[in-house]
Amino acid sequence: MKAIVMTTPGAPDVLELQEVPTPKIENPTEILVKLKAAGINPIDTKLRQRGTFYPEQMPAILGCDGAGIVEAVGSQVTTFKPGDKVYYCVGGLGKAGTGNYAEFAVVDVSLVARKPTSLSFAEAAAAPLVLITAWEALYDRGRLEAGQKVLIHAGAGGVGHVAIQLAKLKDAQVFTTVGSPDKERLVRQLGADCPILYKQTDFVKTVLDWTDGEGVDLVFDTVGGKTFFDSCAAVRVYGDLVTILEPDPTVGNLKVARNRNLRISLELMLTPALMGLENAQKQQGEILKQCAILIDEGKLKIHLSRTYPLEEASIAHQAIETGSITGKLALAIA
Repeated sequence: MKAIVMTTPGAPDVLELQEVPTPKIENPTEILVKLKAAGINPIDTKLRQRGTFYPEQMPAILGCDGAGIVEAVGSQVTTFKPGDKVYYCVGGLGKAGTGNYAEFAVVDVSLVARKPTSLSFAEAAAAPLVLITAWEALYDRGRLEAGQKVLIHAGAGGVGHVAIQLAKLKDAQVFTTVGSPDKERLVRQLGADCPILYKQTDFVKTVLDWTDGEGVDLVFDTVGGKTFFDSCAAVRVYGDLVTILEPDPTVGNLKVARNRNLRISLELMLTPALMGLENAQKQQGEILKQCAILIDEGKLKIHLSRTYPLEEASIAHQAIETGSITGKLALAIA
């Protein structure tokens, strides 16, 4: 099969189109998927730059997200059959035999959900990682409740644009930071109540002004760095701050968070895969099933900014690294 292979860490040009063996079903609960599209995420570019989680298993095929058609099923699989359309977030972290920048992939059936019928394969492939991340961050870590106020950073980004919609499904009032008028228009279309052009406006002051000095119940940080520490002052006393980045102590401190008695949570949706937590991985598969229903009911949308052919994976990585992408990118696989 054709696949984009990474033989060494480095710049985008280390990604090369090669012929590699097609993976085979080895366990009775696995399915073979003929991929039609693969999602591209920032984690892919980071692994390409610094090396994968399994450097001893190089070369690697990147790509955590995939969508395609079931080609074959293991002997114990009863929930899917050849011809079914599926989407999932599995592999792509450097472990041998995994990755979705390829024509085929083998995945365990418990981690797979039926593709939303209203989405194209490219849209579906762009969805899983960001859906799970936003769901876990808002609902599990942040314990978002109906009627609360939430600030979502980078609301026009991959995770952010999904988080806005999930927050609105809880009837939350959504504040969100964006970098341009075009992105402001997008987040308003997705349901954001109070977009903040952070390059022109102090987001902390704006949030405090809009909440009569109290702050929001929950901040969801998808940016990190100084933004994480600045956000502490925008959260109400005893509120929640959830981040998907590791806080950098060289750019701030938690004095404000401590004084406000904040509950700080770290969200890494890759933890179940990296630590082999099977039940947690299955729960992520359930999240995708629930999201598929919401998508087909018109309550949740995936903003796919652009699709690249498989052989242009390196160009797609360059685009992500500009840091200005709206929504998601995907690779189309013939």
